[in-house]
Amino acid sequence: MGKTLFDKVWEKHVIAGKPGEPQLIYVDLQLIHEVTSPQAFEGLRENQRKVRRPDRTFATMDHDVPTKDIFNVQDLIARKQIETLQKNCRDFGIHLAGMGDPDQGIVHVIGPQLGLTQPGKVIVCGDSHTATHGAFGAIAFGIGTSEVEQVLATQTIWQMKPKNMGIRLHGKLQPGVSAKDIIMALIAQNGVSFGTGYAVEFFGDTIKQLSMENRMTICNMTIEGGAKVGMMQPDQTTFDYVRGRKYAPKNFAAAVAYWKQFYTDDPADYDRIIDFDVSQLAPFVSWGTNPSMAIPVTGTLPQPSDMNYQRAYHYMDLKPGIKATEIPIQWIFIGSCTNSRLEDLKEAARIMKGHHISPKVTAWIVPGSRTIKNAAEKLGLDKIFKDAGCEWREPGCSACLAMNPDKVPAGIHCASTTNRNFEGRQGKDSRTHLASPAMVAAAAIYGHFVDIRQKEAI
Repeated sequence: MGKTLFDKVWEKHVIAGKPGEPQLIYVDLQLIHEVTSPQAFEGLRENQRKVRRPDRTFATMDHDVPTKDIFNVQDLIARKQIETLQKNCRDFGIHLAGMGDPDQGIVHVIGPQLGLTQPGKVIVCGDSHTATHGAFGAIAFGIGTSEVEQVLATQTIWQMKPKNMGIRLHGKLQPGVSAKDIIMALIAQNGVSFGTGYAVEFFGDTIKQLSMENRMTICNMTIEGGAKVGMMQPDQTTFDYVRGRKYAPKNFAAAVAYWKQFYTDDPADYDRIIDFDVSQLAPFVSWGTNPSMAIPVTGTLPQPSDMNYQRAYHYMDLKPGIKATEIPIQWIFIGSCTNSRLEDLKEAARIMKGHHISPKVTAWIVPGSRTIKNAAEKLGLDKIFKDAGCEWREPGCSACLAMNPDKVPAGIHCASTTNRNFEGRQGKDSRTHLASPAMVAAAAIYGHFVDIRQKEAI
């Protein structure tokens, strides 16, 4: 039998262990942030250990960062976590993109942006959405705090090798339909656990047409389908994106020659295949309290099929049978490691240009990094957002996860470019509706969702 992309990268990193049993894997890059690393460093101190490869570790601050005034950290726990990361990086010789640093930003945004994320690597981080980096042909996954300590100490991690799943995406997206809609539709169709036990590779002619930003969005939300890893074969689009970045390989031609070996020999080598035609796909929005509770914007909310649906309707204060376009929107958030890149901001600004948001809506726009913020301002995107009535903020995770001052108020329906719509995810008793940047921008204008494929909508 042949090998998959995942097989080939995995085998390059196995140090010990037999197939079918836990194997010791070498880690090329560990990304750390202020929330899941303090206990790991404390464990190193208690056991008098050093960080084995500080040059293969990169730190930033994102989860706790207040994006209205980045240096005004009022929360005592957040301030302690930020100060602790600063001290830990000093003590252990780790590079830190700290508050106000030119490279500071959301961990899964700055990795690719800086060229740290490269094909053929194994990348870990104490954050579930580490799968984002798999868009480059890397094996990337989130780990727990004890595992963060293990990688800091040994640059290795014990893992069971998952099975292989291939998701073939084919067809051309309609104007107004995005990568966010692809992954939301896949999860809505297959559920939040279809990828459990698998490393997922997305392949097919649709992938070849997507930018790296869109590819990252799909891999980012692979975790919402239950998979630990989401990947895509590196190609010329990948190589062109990495070329010239701060930490890109110095001998780039040699690196590309190495990267070209990472591809799946034959689709028959997957343990399971899902086939998905995107050509008739409509923009998607979520209505419930997990990412599978989502429908096309042209659809109506489904009848409750079990207690989970009944609870979701109660929490969201919605009723089955209403149209997706009837969901009221009082807040919008454009940001997060899913959709805060420059391409996402350009798409949102394209929709908002010349319009003003509904007087019923509060809008926060949060770029994923300081580099993105500066680039957006150079293009005048910040002015478009401000003129439309939005708040233009500092980079950070912001209202994705209610771990900082940026919280959506209780009872408020928020259209969000984030990846999770769990109860209280964006603030206690807040109500999250996931959608693409363009869909969220349009919802801000109208105060409800609209089908942005219709020219008269915008």
